[in-house]
Amino acid sequence: MGCSVPKPAAESYVWDRREGLLAGPVEDAPMRAADSWLVTSGRVRALDRHRARFGTAFAEHVGPEEFGEFWHAVVAALPRQGDWFPRVELVTAGPEPSLRLRVRPAPPLGTRIRVWPLDGPDERRAPRTKGPDLPWLGRARARAVDAGADEALLTTAAGTVVEGATSALLWWEDDVLCLPSPSLPVLDSVTAGLVVDRAADLGVPIEYRECDLSGLAGREAWFVNALHGIRPVVSWVGTAVEPGPPSRAGEWSEWLSALAEPLAL
Repeated sequence: MGCSVPKPAAESYVWDRREGLLAGPVEDAPMRAADSWLVTSGRVRALDRHRARFGTAFAEHVGPEEFGEFWHAVVAALPRQGDWFPRVELVTAGPEPSLRLRVRPAPPLGTRIRVWPLDGPDERRAPRTKGPDLPWLGRARARAVDAGADEALLTTAAGTVVEGATSALLWWEDDVLCLPSPSLPVLDSVTAGLVVDRAADLGVPIEYRECDLSGLAGREAWFVNALHGIRPVVSWVGTAVEPGPPSRAGEWSEWLSALAEPLAL
C-alpha cells in the first residue's frame, strides 16, 4: 500500500470578525477578488506577493489589522503535507462582502503547454483584478481543452496577444525577454513578476511589446502561473504557427521551483 496524504481539517472556511475562520460548506457567489497559489509539502513561493495582490483588491472593505488577522488564520489552516492549491476569495454573499478560504487539492502539474487561440472576443469585465472573471475564464479554458489544448490564448480585437485564460505570457526574441505591453488588459502576474525580477538581476534585456501570434513564430514562448510555474509552448493548436525550441525553460523552471519556502508555523 502507498502512503496516503492526510486530509485538511476542512475544505472551506468563512471569515468571521469575532470568531476567525469558521469551517463549513460555502455556496458559489460573485467574486470581487481572489488569489491562489501552490503549496507542496508545506512550502510555497512568493506568498508575500500573493498577499499583497489580494490585499490591494479589497482595502476599501477590510482594514489592515483585520486583513492581517485573516491572512494569519489562512496560513495556519493550510495543510503541511501533500500538494494543494488553496484560494482566498472576497465574495458578495450578503449585505457586506465576505472573505473565504477554499483548500483544494492541486491538480496534476504540467511541464509543457499546448495553446489554442480563443476564437471569440475577450469578455472579461475586470481583467486587471483576479476573481470577477474566473467563471468566464474557466469556460474559455474548457473550450481550449475541447480543441485539444491546455490553455486558451486571449487577444485583442486586432489580434494582439494578451495572456492566457489562467496564465501570463512571456517570450524570447533572441536574448531579449518580452512581455505584452502594460497598456493591454493584462493581470499583474505574481509568477511573471518573479521571472522579470530575475531577468533584471541577471542583466537580461526586458521589453514590453505588442504583436500578433505570427510574431511568436519560431520563438520560445512561456505561459506561467502560480500552479504550474513555467510551461513552454510546444504547440499553437489550430494554427500554422510553429513554436521555437524551449532551450531556456528547464533552467528557469529549476530556479523558480527553488524559491519555495516553508509556511510559517
